Amino acid sequence: MNKSMMFSASLLLFGVGSGAALAADVEVRNAWVRGTVTGQQATGAFMEISSKAGATLIGASSPAAAVTEIHEMKMDGQVMRMRAIPRLELPAGKTVQLGPSGYHVMLIRLKQPLLKGESVPLTLQIEGKDRRIEAIEVKAEVRDLTAAASPAGEHKH
Repeated sequence: MNKSMMFSASLLLFGVGSGAALAADVEVRNAWVRGTVTGQQATGAFMEISSKAGATLIGASSPAAAVTEIHEMKMDGQVMRMRAIPRLELPAGKTVQLGPSGYHVMLIRLKQPLLKGESVPLTLQIEGKDRRIEAIEVKAEVRDLTAAASPAGEHKH
């Protein structure tokens, strides 16, 4: 049974302002996308993901972009490098931060500019410990193109 459900960055679940949304044992909080300007072809989507039993983020998609990939940024000597990764482990009971200076979802070949105040639909593909894949629908708030972190204080670029 697919337990997909819609939730947004404001994250009202079943009429309760919980600040989070759940699907199976995966919780996604504070989803947002950095806004863009005309002609910009890519941007990042950021959020916090946790899983009670442990799971793996194996993919993402969005109608806002032709290509959507999971990326990692990390230092290689004195150079910050970004690369696509096939999967991102979500260890049991731990929150994984997807932020501007670490793991994130890249939206590539954008179909139009993303403006502050809009929302971007994202579908996350999560593989559970039982190897079943679940699609989780997220609505991510578009923030100002200069946004570097969530109000909670993610890592900065």
